[in-house]
Amino acid sequence: MPTKKEPKKEPKKELKKEPKKELKKEKQIGEVFSFFSKISVAAIKLTSTLKKGDNILIKGYTTNINQKVESIQIDRKNVEQAKAGSEIGIKVKDRVRPGDKVYII
Repeated sequence: MPTKKEPKKEPKKELKKEPKKELKKEKQIGEVFSFFSKISVAAIKLTSTLKKGDNILIKGYTTNINQKVESIQIDRKNVEQAKAGSEIGIKVKDRVRPGDKVYII
């Protein structure tokens, strides 16, 4: 009976452990429900608080915008912050679409 050859075992290579990179934590804070192209403003329904100066990420099928919140408006009045449940307007750099998710980073 022929004997099976055992595969040669190579010594285990030591893997260098790289320090873990801290990932940016994204927390969903709302969703775009409308976009006004002439003035480049996104209408957003918030599920969490948003303040002027926060960094946000707007993600969608064809959208990926990272920007700082320069101004927030509720019923055409400038505000410093908006609470969950508010419908706000913010100036955006590029086109966004209804259904795009808004994250705070």
